[in-house]
Amino acid sequence: MSRPTIRTVAAHAGVSKSLVSLVLRGSSSVSDEKRAAVEHAITELGYRPNLSARSLTQRRTDIVGVLLNDLRNPWFVDCLEGMNSVLQEQDLKMFLADGRLDRSSDSSFVRSFMDLRLDGLALVGTRTPTPTILEAARTIPTVVVASRDLDLPGVDVVANDDAMGTALAIDHLVALGHTRIAHLAGTGAVANIRAASYHAAMAEHGLDRFASVVPSGMTEDDGYAAASAILDGTDAPSAIFAVNDIVAIGAMTACKERQISVPEDISIVGYDNTSLAGLRHVWLTSVDNATYELGRLAATALVGRISDAAAPGTLTLIPPSLQVRGSTAAPR
Repeated sequence: MSRPTIRTVAAHAGVSKSLVSLVLRGSSSVSDEKRAAVEHAITELGYRPNLSARSLTQRRTDIVGVLLNDLRNPWFVDCLEGMNSVLQEQDLKMFLADGRLDRSSDSSFVRSFMDLRLDGLALVGTRTPTPTILEAARTIPTVVVASRDLDLPGVDVVANDDAMGTALAIDHLVALGHTRIAHLAGTGAVANIRAASYHAAMAEHGLDRFASVVPSGMTEDDGYAAASAILDGTDAPSAIFAVNDIVAIGAMTACKERQISVPEDISIVGYDNTSLAGLRHVWLTSVDNATYELGRLAATALVGRISDAAAPGTLTLIPPSLQVRGSTAAPR
């Protein structure tokens, strides 16, 4: 059976093709009776619009491309839920691509988004601004989400206030009585902000001499390796502030293997307050960067950018809070 077309829908409803097109576009100039007839025909025939053809004629697809950094991190799922709550209201759908699958393919994914003439682009998480990404950001309405790696005049950035969040973590540990607080640092612009903010917060408390930044990546394995290095050293800290929850969980595993109790022997603070942090056997104190709200505001910014691509780019920082759980306590 051939795929139904606008022509077959029009014939089934007894109307013109142009009227079917008006209904598909949501035009208010169609009478209720005609609209009902077309919608009934669409349902009966199982008609679905050809998005590629539609994009050529209307220059709209009602689809936005979303390029993620690493979907294994549950933070991205929470962010997508926030984005989708807004996009659904606007009848916009998401095409997702996970850059982790092949870092060299980030540009390939973006090129595909451009070829499909999608209405907008969301770059979620830390990534290198490749020439293709820069080209896309100049030609497609773009929002950067939870990252500070891309700075272009016509791009909106919606991110967490990482300096404030880091200060909340260090203030909490200092208030408990910790002085030897190590930071497991990640990679990318956001991680760099958190590392610099860690130094600033330690200095604010007069703890410069105890500051220790340990290079790490952004994965659980990275956190495990970085924490193992400092735990096996001669002057282990009494507390660890990790660049994100995943790294913090890797550090907790390193502690468990060495029979170092959390929080009795060492306190650990993560960042992002992902769903993993709230698991009862993890129960990680973490900086809550209002992920759902961040995603919602990012999608709102993207909708606005699609409507007015010439508007100047904006930077929106979401204030975080600290979710205190069982991974932090006063040092012995």
